[in-house]
Amino acid sequence: MTHGFTTCAYLGPEGTFTQAALHRLPPPGAGTAHRAFPSVPAALDAVRRGECGAAVVPLENSVRGVVPATMDELARAGLHITAEVEVEVAFALMAPPGTDLADVTEVLSHPHALGQCADWLAEHLPGARTRPADSTAAAAREVAEAGPAGLAAVAAPPAAGLYGLRTLATGLGRRAGAVTRFVRVAQPWFPPARTREDRTSLVVAPGDGGPGGLAEVLRAFASRGIEVSRVHSWPTGERLGSYRYFVDAEGHIENPAVREAVSTLTARSVDVRFLGSYPRWTGDRAHRPGTTAAGPRATAA
Repeated sequence: MTHGFTTCAYLGPEGTFTQAALHRLPPPGAGTAHRAFPSVPAALDAVRRGECGAAVVPLENSVRGVVPATMDELARAGLHITAEVEVEVAFALMAPPGTDLADVTEVLSHPHALGQCADWLAEHLPGARTRPADSTAAAAREVAEAGPAGLAAVAAPPAAGLYGLRTLATGLGRRAGAVTRFVRVAQPWFPPARTREDRTSLVVAPGDGGPGGLAEVLRAFASRGIEVSRVHSWPTGERLGSYRYFVDAEGHIENPAVREAVSTLTARSVDVRFLGSYPRWTGDRAHRPGTTAAGPRATAA
């Protein structure tokens, strides 16, 4: 069995959108093997323990927002983002052979997928319960193993063939063209070399400054001409009104302006955790040092 830097973990089982994202990214090393894990924390813990050299996990969706499990894990010390990729997601409803739509009493899927398909499910299966699963493919596998029992899964269309299920409906998503952003993470090391299009990600905790503290963070970048492309907030869990912020700033940490902005915040006692600088995903091409490479078309595998 391969371990360490020759193995890349991902949110499994086989057939997840995360697996599709993994195949769109350039491999972190020659001959890299892939290993599925049942949850985001499990995949990232494998990297922390050194069982795998990197992991690919979902970060945010254009419809449902951030993935809390990934955000919570990234807020912990010990991992850096080294690459990102965006994958269009489309959903199908699938069940064991012999099951018709009228037979479905319970629908399984990842919470984000259930949220994106809530309108369709309410219209076509108003009496069916929904139950969260660790991933869309895990839902499909569980439904396949249960057999004809009124269960159905919302998953990527190819998962039906993979797990021997019958497709009952396609195009379930709330919005056509929904996109999920995935990131590859590894243990802290030197960030990827600068390219012409980079992104720096941070977790920032302004303390008790409230909205004023966040404004100070944004000013540190804006005053230096640095675009902040994303700001996501989520609770620290310590007390009501206490938040952390996930910040994406355009540019590499080796860019003097970006480095100065981060240093300024640290000097002002703002808790800043560097999460990595890496090539920004730009459609069907990923930038690498000194080159522009075309990536393959995504398939929801």
